[in-house]
Amino acid sequence: MLVFFFLVWIFICLLFLFIRTQRPKNFPPGPRPVPIFGNLFELNLSNPLKDFERLAEHYGNVYSLYIGGRPAVVLTGLTAVKEALVTKAADFSGRPKNLLISHLTEEKGLVFLEYGSAWREHRRFALMTLRNFGLGKQSMEDRILGETEHLIGRLEKSAGGFINPQTLFHDAASNIIYLVLFGIRHDYGDETLKLFVRGFIESTKIANGPWGMIYDTLPIVRNLPLPFKKTFEHFERVKKIYTNMVSKQMSTRVPGEPRNFVDCYLDELDKRGNDGSSFSEGQLVRSIIDLHSAGTDTTSNTLLTAFLYLITHPDIQERCQQEIDEVMEGKAHASFEDRHKMPYTQAVIHETQRIARTVPLSVPHCTTKDTELMGYSIPQGTLIIPNLYSVLSEEGQWRFPHEFNLANFLNEQGQFERPEAFLPFSAGPRMCLGEGLARMELFLILVTLLRRFQFFWPEDAEEPDFTPVYGITLTPKPYRMGVRLRQSAREM
Repeated sequence: MLVFFFLVWIFICLLFLFIRTQRPKNFPPGPRPVPIFGNLFELNLSNPLKDFERLAEHYGNVYSLYIGGRPAVVLTGLTAVKEALVTKAADFSGRPKNLLISHLTEEKGLVFLEYGSAWREHRRFALMTLRNFGLGKQSMEDRILGETEHLIGRLEKSAGGFINPQTLFHDAASNIIYLVLFGIRHDYGDETLKLFVRGFIESTKIANGPWGMIYDTLPIVRNLPLPFKKTFEHFERVKKIYTNMVSKQMSTRVPGEPRNFVDCYLDELDKRGNDGSSFSEGQLVRSIIDLHSAGTDTTSNTLLTAFLYLITHPDIQERCQQEIDEVMEGKAHASFEDRHKMPYTQAVIHETQRIARTVPLSVPHCTTKDTELMGYSIPQGTLIIPNLYSVLSEEGQWRFPHEFNLANFLNEQGQFERPEAFLPFSAGPRMCLGEGLARMELFLILVTLLRRFQFFWPEDAEEPDFTPVYGITLTPKPYRMGVRLRQSAREM
């Protein structure tokens, strides 16, 4: 009898879960989910991008999946992504709760803050502060060019030999953000930088890999000692470090005379007092984590991708250097304004961003109310996955969608043109607020290094593998890079 009641109980639970995973009326189509697991078995958890492509071919550019018992809608191609994130931005700009990434961030900071007045306040403050500290102005150029001098010094030590560029570009991008946030930088190889780089790379692989998917799908496993626990440990270490750094800033600052982003935020806290606003020291620390991690990983991975293609396409590198030499003749250093005179170099940078697809699935969104998209009904709170990877390689949007080809950004007259489907920073109100800084970094670093050095693929190395490592960001596989001083640099 006991066994009978146990089996009845299991049957009722499974029936409940089956009913719970039934698609709402007029919901986007998709594969049939199974109780508890949803569509987990439909995806290659180590890299689901091919599976997303396959499902879009079968169900259309707006289709649904179940992550456990939670419905999600995947947007494929420019039309669907643009309608959701731009045309109906207010309906699709929420952030989902109860996922690994939202638990890690505690739904604070700039990226995972809930869409509403607090988010608008903090985004407006961050954009204004970055602008005031030189985003798009000479002072930001000076910071980037100053850090590039340290890059040059490190590369000069390796001239005539080989270097593993993986941590080099991470360190440089990290220091530029540090200068904006705290007004300090770390020496390359510094233990603090190593901690951030190692921890962030490991955490992103877990968060967007099989263990992250299992965490999101099966809440029952969240308290078990599984690999996703490492991501929480890393975030706690980082939070502690930044809390201490903010405390040091507080002890040396002069109110009303801000030196950096942290000082500006602390001044804002002083102005607001106890007005019940969303500004707080805890929110500051989370904002710092968002700015540092987002600003480091995306830029460094784009630079890694750029140099991977430049050393395996020496003709492109040479032509780029010719254009740089012509524009830079007689100048001590590059300026961001020089980009308007360098269409070929601009095309190289933009094609690198397109082919790198550094943040392939954007950051997850969710609907803020019941809404519609391309004829389908989407309930409030539905997880939305904008597949930017599909937009950046969409047939019909690009002349050569599946290969590295500068014709994607150069017209027949050799002039630079940016197609509408170029959305590496996403779109709409939630698009990356560091886009301006990233664009400036990529241009100034690439131009400065190509003006001074020649980079090449080692003769004794295996054939290059352009397949990236999947995570929250796509990362090129580790490679070695040859470095030599150019003749023109020897004469400088």
